[in-house]
Amino acid sequence: MRTRRMFHRDAQTFLVHLFGQGLEDSRYVVEKYRSHPNGEIEPIQAEQPRTKGRRRQRRTIASLAAVKKMRPERDEIIVCTGVTLARSGVQIWGIQATGLAAARHAR
Repeated sequence: MRTRRMFHRDAQTFLVHLFGQGLEDSRYVVEKYRSHPNGEIEPIQAEQPRTKGRRRQRRTIASLAAVKKMRPERDEIIVCTGVTLARSGVQIWGIQATGLAAARHAR
């Protein structure tokens, strides 16, 4: 019997870094960043909730199940920090954001 491997051309490799106690909280503050080819990293403001006046910007909160399903785009970094356990969470890096596919000997 021969098993057939399925290769997905659109599959992305990414780096997952658990910090502190890992994913032990039930709710997480989600921050998303975009990395540029020149090494700059900037926050993604499009998904942030708008505020009126001089109030502080609201945080985006996600459940544990939603955090486990998150997948970054190729140039995206997602940082999820626990709400009650502030020293727990996860960082999820897209393949281009990690710099692993960057040309090492660029002129």
